Amino acid sequence: MKTTAPAPAARQEARTQLLSAALALFAEQGFAKTSTRAIAQAAGVNLAAIRYYFGDKAGLYAACFSEPLGGNAGDLTRLCGAPELPVAEALRLFLTGYVEPLKQGEIVRQCMRLHLREMLEPTSQWAQEVERDIKGPHLVLVGILARHLDVRADDDLHRLAFAITGLAMQLFVMHDMVDLIHPPLMRSAAAIDRWAERLVDYALALVDAEQQRRRTTTTATQTRKKA
Repeated sequence: MKTTAPAPAARQEARTQLLSAALALFAEQGFAKTSTRAIAQAAGVNLAAIRYYFGDKAGLYAACFSEPLGGNAGDLTRLCGAPELPVAEALRLFLTGYVEPLKQGEIVRQCMRLHLREMLEPTSQWAQEVERDIKGPHLVLVGILARHLDVRADDDLHRLAFAITGLAMQLFVMHDMVDLIHPPLMRSAAAIDRWAERLVDYALALVDAEQQRRRTTTTATQTRKKA
């Protein structure tokens, strides 16, 4: 007897359920302690569905990092790195894209817990995450700053890039604290958009401060040489 394949909508629903269940369990227990049987049971699907949709447990684990929050870091960083883009616009695109996932609510907390657990109990996935979602965007931001300040990428430029990224990263790390202390700051999509606007202002202030510091240092050096 021929078996009828699930309808596309049913396949998508089963895949989504698996991804959601896996994200919650991996974030809570880590990769090694989470069994495929537990994931399938939590998702309410057959165990074989994991192989069908994701290949294996490692494939499902990798999908938990790349899919739930959506977006494409590669596309964003290529756009931000366009040579003709003014620094204010580049920072707006960079920071707006960075905080956009915060609009998805609880899933952001699960993804953050998953990333923190991966940092504490690294698997082969950690190297991929560093290269794709951390190192790549960081180097693009350094390039943006180097072009704007017309300098080579030195230690201070890397410090500035980490400081700017930290403005956005702290919203993910401190999400629960912000909700506890002043909930309106994270309550809606409009609130997240306002954060993005403010972060660009803060980032530009940091860039201006670094530019002024370099000018002051250069002037002082030139004065000493003339003395």
